[in-house]
Amino acid sequence: MTDRRIVITGAGAFSPCGSGVDALWTAARDGRSGARELRFDTIPDQKVTRAAYISDAEYAAAATGAKPRFQDRVTGFALVAAAEAVAQAGLSDEHFGEECGVIVGSGFGGAETLDINYRKFSEQHLTGVTQRMDAMSIPKIMTNAAASWISMTYGARGPLYCNSTACSSASQSIGLAYQLMKGGAMDRCITGGTEACVVPGVFRAWEILRVLSPDACRPFSRDRNGMMLGEGAGVLVLETLEAAEARGATPLAEIVGYGTTSDAGDLLRPDPDGAARSMSRAIRDAGVDPSEIGYVNAHGTATVANDLSETQAMRNVFGNAFEGLAVSSTKPVHGHALGAAGALETIITLESLRAGLAPPSGNFNETDPAIGFEPVHGEAREYAQDFALTNSFAFGGINASLILGSAARL
Repeated sequence: MTDRRIVITGAGAFSPCGSGVDALWTAARDGRSGARELRFDTIPDQKVTRAAYISDAEYAAAATGAKPRFQDRVTGFALVAAAEAVAQAGLSDEHFGEECGVIVGSGFGGAETLDINYRKFSEQHLTGVTQRMDAMSIPKIMTNAAASWISMTYGARGPLYCNSTACSSASQSIGLAYQLMKGGAMDRCITGGTEACVVPGVFRAWEILRVLSPDACRPFSRDRNGMMLGEGAGVLVLETLEAAEARGATPLAEIVGYGTTSDAGDLLRPDPDGAARSMSRAIRDAGVDPSEIGYVNAHGTATVANDLSETQAMRNVFGNAFEGLAVSSTKPVHGHALGAAGALETIITLESLRAGLAPPSGNFNETDPAIGFEPVHGEAREYAQDFALTNSFAFGGINASLILGSAARL
């Protein structure tokens, strides 16, 4: 069954750029950032004051069916994105059941619930005043909550997984769904990633790690000085081409290649060899020549180490084809959404392929001699190739690369 072709028939997104895929893609295409001023009352000495986050008002407006008594925001985000993806795919009750799986990753799980309850626990210890803890904390915090709620919402009774591999969580989830479907484990899958991590405790932890930019995220720019934290959810409906055709669905694109590797080295420092092997595996799986890939949506965190390492990896993989290749990072637009990043970026890559436009890298100022190339910047750039690649590289030395092919090839 390994010759099964896997297509995307629906996509949904909830991001700091707004609710919906169109809001995310339009912002990415136009280089319009969802970053805003952010100050926490509980962090009196906060140094970094910008993030790409979803406000309480935006969440309330989009998640009209949310169950806050039982669901953390991380689950609500995923359900908003899943509803859009399922609607676009045109799925109904008859299309779920045992042949539909759910694979939705997250890095932190219910970060807001965890943060609130730890704060109450701490205050109770310090003041001696009893604090009422949330009795539903465990089911709200658990990392698989979003995947399970999606399964219950739609009656999807096939395989259910939750990858929690830091910044590769969503890309590995999509890749696993692709591999399981090619192997015959299911005919369709709701897959992607979700993260609701812009809360005081998590934000402070990233701040003291000294990897957040105090002003702006500038991937591949000589003056880059760190990443910008983000959050949101991205969900795709994947189906075998046969299943999609049987119900008259229109594929948006095809997933043609997936590669994932481990550096087995430093926990935090990226290794260009691991990233290169990930991309090479995806290219080999897709059966394409590197020159056939027109756009790379880079992991591009705007840290000094990541951007240098990823560039070295791309040069090793693409060789002469790297010159003229359209490369950009969209993290200045939606932030680094950690466990949701790969899903948001796969959706942008999907829309990029459909439009034939590579979105720009925001805030690029000057070429870094150590990197030696300019990403797409200023405005979107046209490309004509039928394939696009997206990368996700995570702490822990986990690498994942996905290649999408144009629906026109089907």
